[in-house]
Amino acid sequence: MPISVAPYTRKYEHTKRRGRESTVLCGFCGKKVPRYKTIVTYRGFRITDPLILQSVDKRMVHLFKQKIYVCPSCARFHGIVQKGKTVRKKHLER
Repeated sequence: MPISVAPYTRKYEHTKRRGRESTVLCGFCGKKVPRYKTIVTYRGFRITDPLILQSVDKRMVHLFKQKIYVCPSCARFHGIVQKGKTVRKKHLER
């Protein structure tokens, strides 16, 4: 893998004209970030134990999935996207 490949595309394309873009709150830190800069992830609840799934009717279990917006710094910190190029170079040189 070449080192110069970006971990994700940082296409910060503006969707509206200047000053009219909506801001959203980061799901982790609560910082106000323009919506076009955020990374969308889903937070939810999942049951993976097969014994519980067999004993309970699936119609009675409500599994929610919530869409959250994450700022770029939190996305890198929590591992949603890979860290920047200089950090990846340090790990490859070891």
